[in-house]
Amino acid sequence: MKLTSSAFDDKGDIPAKYTCTGDDVSPPLEISDIPEGTACLVLIMDDPDAPMGTWVHWVVFNIKPASSIAEDSVPGKQCMNSFGKTDYGGPCPPSGTHRYFFKLYALDTTLDIDSSSEKSDVEGAMEGHILEKTQLVGMFSK
Repeated sequence: MKLTSSAFDDKGDIPAKYTCTGDDVSPPLEISDIPEGTACLVLIMDDPDAPMGTWVHWVVFNIKPASSIAEDSVPGKQCMNSFGKTDYGGPCPPSGTHRYFFKLYALDTTLDIDSSSEKSDVEGAMEGHILEKTQLVGMFSK
């Protein structure tokens, strides 16, 4: 499975449009080689370079297997991020250049959790159900 974006290359700079300095909308994502038997996809976007530990920007689960996720869309169920909301929260580092990991998982089941859940709940529910995973990394500094 492979995850790419028409907006930025792997380890390339995320355009301001997708950050707190721009429109703060999610970037377009393209997905290829989804494994056979995939019941749903899970997308987790986080920043391991945040000063107070990994900052969770977006968690979307029960995404129907598809070849793309459109810009500024909600492709599945969302749950709580580090901003205290369920919507996408774009890169907004306090200083320096940070790495933003878009991690995509193909699961053999759908997840029975609700939107008050957090990243750790989703990760726990995925255990034993991951068929394949991939990631795309974007860079950003203000």
